[in-house]
Amino acid sequence: MNAGTIAALSGALSGTHIAVEVVEETGSTNADLLARAANFREPLTEPLLLVARSQTAGRGRAGRSWLSSSEGSLTFSLAWPFEGALTRLAGLPLAVGVALAETLERLGVQVGLKWPNDVLRDGDKLAGILIETQAAPGGGTWAVIGIGLNLLMPDELEARIGRNVASLPWLARMERDSLMAALLDGLAGCLREFERGGFPLFVARWNLRHAWQGEPVIVLDRGAVLHEGVAAGVDESGRLLLDTPAGRVAVLSGDVSLRMKGA
Repeated sequence: MNAGTIAALSGALSGTHIAVEVVEETGSTNADLLARAANFREPLTEPLLLVARSQTAGRGRAGRSWLSSSEGSLTFSLAWPFEGALTRLAGLPLAVGVALAETLERLGVQVGLKWPNDVLRDGDKLAGILIETQAAPGGGTWAVIGIGLNLLMPDELEARIGRNVASLPWLARMERDSLMAALLDGLAGCLREFERGGFPLFVARWNLRHAWQGEPVIVLDRGAVLHEGVAAGVDESGRLLLDTPAGRVAVLSGDVSLRMKGA
């Protein structure tokens, strides 16, 4: 992969200057960008896309590790500045999920979304999203958006993960710089839209792709069942709506996990 080629192919850079860097290997692209965002001596001054051909210490929500192969995965992070309070970012992981889904659909791949941060294909995980934040030196917040997208999944890696994982073998044959440029365009458009109006602009689009709509689910907190009900989409704050025998409840993401009942 080549940073210059990605930048040249991306239409996103015409609206906002976005720096693009590609590295052969790193521990975690999210950790790298968070450290740079926190560097008050040489602070980030513009959005930055960091792509790694290989990550050795990638991670997901709640500190879980993200296992990937350099040949079969696309792993990258995008640092994006937001003005105002951190609360303005409510629902951002779900908006990013919409951006990924819409981009993949333009490339001919139909996917579903699982609350709060997974992209599914045929019920299996295709991509994960991890968003972390860092206060900007001059005010506002840097959001570091980490994404891991499975393209080809070797059998030995799937065995280590311990569950079925979706893949996109035909997209794996697509030139990687072109694929990365398409994803960057979709993400940049989403983030500009989110800056204007927040998650309410994405609610209907997320619910349209809700993979578990109408399904019985349980919400777990540290392994204990917190809620049980029928998944009914999300609200304008990005909270999961559950229809329970006691009525409808709204669940914040935090560190809770969502599972299909009986799975």
